[in-house]
Amino acid sequence: MFETLEVFRMADAMTRHAGVRQNVVAGNTANADTPDYKARDVVPFVDLVEGGVPATPMRASRARHLHGAEGLATAITRPQRNGYAEPNGNNVSLENEMLKSVEVKSQHDRALAIYRSGLSLMRMSIGRR
Repeated sequence: MFETLEVFRMADAMTRHAGVRQNVVAGNTANADTPDYKARDVVPFVDLVEGGVPATPMRASRARHLHGAEGLATAITRPQRNGYAEPNGNNVSLENEMLKSVEVKSQHDRALAIYRSGLSLMRMSIGRR
């Protein structure tokens, strides 16, 4: 009955995606005044789940880890195209980054709620509260 608990895997994947996106948003915000910096964003979680993004090969999380030099964040990030650019070539909009940060928090909170709900269901099924 409990061989595959997809709800927990989905909540874990959603939490990890939110963490990667928060890292990208923080990087964009930190480089808001860097000349020629191009803002990045992460592929939406729904596209990753539905398979809209082609499968990427495994990548290392640290430079000396196995054979690779890039992590998952590099695999699912993409340049952000918003048509806005400063005279120095920077296209980071702090307002957009703040909105994305709120979206990330909402996604993370949603994943935690799903996880808690799944745990509550499991506890009820075994007769514990």
